[in-house]
Amino acid sequence: MTKKIDPIRPTDDEARALARDLISGARFAALAVLLPDGMPHVSRVALATAPDGGPVTLISSLAVHSQALTADPRCSLMVGEPGAKGDPLTHPRLTLQARARFISRDSDDHGALRADYLQKRPKAALYADFADFSFVRFEVAEALLNGGFGKAYRLTPEDLAP
Repeated sequence: MTKKIDPIRPTDDEARALARDLISGARFAALAVLLPDGMPHVSRVALATAPDGGPVTLISSLAVHSQALTADPRCSLMVGEPGAKGDPLTHPRLTLQARARFISRDSDDHGALRADYLQKRPKAALYADFADFSFVRFEVAEALLNGGFGKAYRLTPEDLAP
């Protein structure tokens, strides 16, 4: 019988810092959702961090991924971009498994979230107040960090806290 090797390393401060840097530095993310028919769908979304460091986006209710998240908030985000040189698989990337939470315009959270998001993504001011746009917080359940070849880590929401 072949012994199964666990490729996940123990999470350390270096992995935590890299994961937080990938989230805070991300201008966009690949967002994976499940469509109502059960098929997966991936979109690119603008991304920023909320004042508490959690990932947040601004999306239109007209978008396929928005409609999917309304039906089923389970999703996954991937951040991290390959560098200009070398094998793209050697560059760090982080997958966040999360639940999307739409922020109501009349909530206490909306005003501060809007101000913070627009400070980080000023061009979004062009459409942030359109009736079909909403802020969405991604409440992370778990994260998987690939820090490069042979550097895989599993992180908790606490590991990602600033």
